[in-house]
Amino acid sequence: TEEPDEDVDEAAAAKPWYRRLWKWWCRFYATNSFLILVLCAILLALAYPPLGAIYLAPQITATWIAVVFIFVLAGLGLKTEELSKAFSNIKFNFVVQAFNFGVVSSIVFGFSRLLISVGALDKALGDGMVIGASVPMTINMVLVLTKSSGGDEAAAVFNAAFGNLVGVFLTPVLILGYLGVSGDVDLGSVFYKLGLRVVLPIFVGQLLQKFSKTVVNFVKKYKKYFKKCQEYCLIFIIYTVFCKTFLEGSEANAADIFLMIALQFLLLCFFMVVAWY
Repeated sequence: TEEPDEDVDEAAAAKPWYRRLWKWWCRFYATNSFLILVLCAILLALAYPPLGAIYLAPQITATWIAVVFIFVLAGLGLKTEELSKAFSNIKFNFVVQAFNFGVVSSIVFGFSRLLISVGALDKALGDGMVIGASVPMTINMVLVLTKSSGGDEAAAVFNAAFGNLVGVFLTPVLILGYLGVSGDVDLGSVFYKLGLRVVLPIFVGQLLQKFSKTVVNFVKKYKKYFKKCQEYCLIFIIYTVFCKTFLEGSEANAADIFLMIALQFLLLCFFMVVAWY
């Protein structure tokens, strides 16, 4: 009974090493394609920042076209009943917002102060970690990653959008409480951009879902391709952001950058475990 398995193993071992390596890479890429493409986008941005920061007109292509495309597809794919259910799940939504604004920011604040006190982290970088932990979630990032992982898209859209609204008031308070720094937020601009880039595209998607069966059937037929297009749009947005960052320059050296990457990775793993349990 073990002879067929042995034959398969022998056949696999008989293949040239480069074919086995290629097959392994294909499996690895299929599982981690998003992270690999993000890394490639960052390296490409580092190689020539003006391309994504200036020549590709990111203020139009990334800020508007890519974002609107993501949320029109979200509106097409989400059932109205699912959105209504997500809105009414008050307990879950409260826990999500409390975790994102309260738990995450407080733990990052304590962790950064500890590293600063022992001399392992520069104070400016530590303060940057706290500010980053106090701002709301990026809506398009939340939606695309939730969809890619097979999560609850309706809950993700609501909590991300609601978090951005609440963040207008909460983020300055948190930063003031943690760092003693105050700042002004253009409330009208935040609501205007949120309405045009998120709410209106989702509403258009919902209208298409209700009144255009041709569009709905077309999207369903090529669902996996549209899903990939959403991911590529998000990667493009990330690419343009890093292009702008590299073009403007930074006072941080290479060691600080790699330290921040390692710390963010550790914190991400920690919060994922905490959220899971």
